[in-house]
Amino acid sequence: KNIQKFLAPTGVKSALLTGSSKAAERREIHAGLEDGSIGIIVGTHALIEDNVVFRNLGLAIIDEQHRFGVEQRSKLWRKASCGAPPHVLVMTATPIPRTLAMTLYGDLDVSVIDELPPGRKPVQTIHATDGKRPALYKFMRDQIALGRQIFIVYPLINETEKLDYQSLEAGAEEIMNKFPYPEYTTAIVHGKQLNDVKKFNMEAFAAGRADILVATSVIEVGVDVPNASVMVIESAERFGLSQLHQLRGRVGRGKTQAHCFLVAEPKTDEGKRRMMVMVKSSDGFVIAEEDLLLRGAGEQGSRLLGKV
Repeated sequence: KNIQKFLAPTGVKSALLTGSSKAAERREIHAGLEDGSIGIIVGTHALIEDNVVFRNLGLAIIDEQHRFGVEQRSKLWRKASCGAPPHVLVMTATPIPRTLAMTLYGDLDVSVIDELPPGRKPVQTIHATDGKRPALYKFMRDQIALGRQIFIVYPLINETEKLDYQSLEAGAEEIMNKFPYPEYTTAIVHGKQLNDVKKFNMEAFAAGRADILVATSVIEVGVDVPNASVMVIESAERFGLSQLHQLRGRVGRGKTQAHCFLVAEPKTDEGKRRMMVMVKSSDGFVIAEEDLLLRGAGEQGSRLLGKV
């Protein structure tokens, strides 16, 4: 939507291709890419499919590049049918260890944006134990009374025998008991929902018709709700540092002070260290470096590190 708005005065045509694009729409987009009439295509992993052919791919921009595998990225820049590879820009707010190793030691030129957009304040991050839940719920009610909205993220959809972490389903039930309708409205979004249901619930939250969005990490990227001021991450020790930082980035997108609560009872020293890093730092590169120390660089990243 933003790109279409920016391009409106230029006459350059843009399109959107995702896994949920209708067949007729896909055929039209494929034809426009092959004949060059579509100047800019925005898409998901659907752009990597073999039947997507470009007339002359000059630039490939990969946002949230830590969500793509090495082979997926290479497939995209092999799509230049004119023989010359495209220019490539990869972007990420929190490089995963492999990406950080590639950035530091691979064949990449690096640009760093190390400041917040004008008017934004750093998100205040608090590590909360289960015993602090009554105080947390009071804070959430106070924020909703001020007209703000709240994300609550869970690591699982259903309880399993091996994992006793709080699931989305059990958590949503508790939230709806503590924040009853019609005084409060709660929407639920997770990866196992039908696309139409997921879209309806997400749009209800984005439009302000829901006060609380209970979700899994499906909302980690691509969600922009400036009115959301609180992010609650349940069982936060179940998430990696990069993922926690990405989730925290869903709030603080407006001009009001935002808060991120990491609800966790970490049992290991590593888990406690992850919580401490998140509370102390809002710098994606500091967090990524800590992630690199904790997790290592992965197979490809380790090969790069070994060359230095």
